[in-house]
Amino acid sequence: MSTGVRPLFSLAGRVAVVTGSTRGIGLAAAQALARQGASVVINGRDVAAVEHIVAEGQKEGFDFRGMPFDVSDPRASILSLDRITSEVGPIDILFANAGIQHREALLDFELADFERVIAFNLTAQWALAQHAARLMVTRGRGRIIFTGSITAVLGRERVSAYSAAKGALHAMVRQWSTELSPQGVTINCIAPGYIKTELTQSLWEDVSFDQWLRERTPVRRWGQPQDLAAAVVFLASDESSFITGQTLVVDGGLSSTM
Repeated sequence: MSTGVRPLFSLAGRVAVVTGSTRGIGLAAAQALARQGASVVINGRDVAAVEHIVAEGQKEGFDFRGMPFDVSDPRASILSLDRITSEVGPIDILFANAGIQHREALLDFELADFERVIAFNLTAQWALAQHAARLMVTRGRGRIIFTGSITAVLGRERVSAYSAAKGALHAMVRQWSTELSPQGVTINCIAPGYIKTELTQSLWEDVSFDQWLRERTPVRRWGQPQDLAAAVVFLASDESSFITGQTLVVDGGLSSTM
């Protein structure tokens, strides 16, 4: 017999957009959101990859839809969000996850590479989420979640552009919360530690780095995309309605110990 009480962390009837969701953290988050009942829009630049993930997800019973677009193109992002609203429904959740990396020693870092990383990881995220926020504010509710980074909390060599972009993103989350939360839209961020994905492949294939990380991290392992997915579901849910302007570090304790 139904009690009429909505189950904890239920996302039934919600529309979620997850950028960079054909692999890694984005894919794991999309699957987790769908398991909680959300209709999830899969995004990536590769049309075939988006179609493949949608088809595979639908076989598993997930309500997956596809919307390929390049997040680095703000105009394409805005038009795509409008199309999602028209074809799928009003957007309740945006997980702005897509990102790029460029590893280079600081003194050898080319300005063009710095600007490219900043443009994708900060400016493009700002434009995408700003438009999503406009759509959400008209309805008086919404959840925007960004992917930040442990490198915005702790310094790390060879990622000066990435850490600068993510540091600014963490600050942006706090600032946006002051303007948007009174209008029903919460803004939060997850800061992954070292997660085993294609983006970090050069690191987990490095035997010496792999050993260093396992010894340095209290839980003694790499993070998995699924470790982030639960945090995304929580921040997307009604149960997180009193949490805004926060960066949730998911790093196995790396930033908590010397």
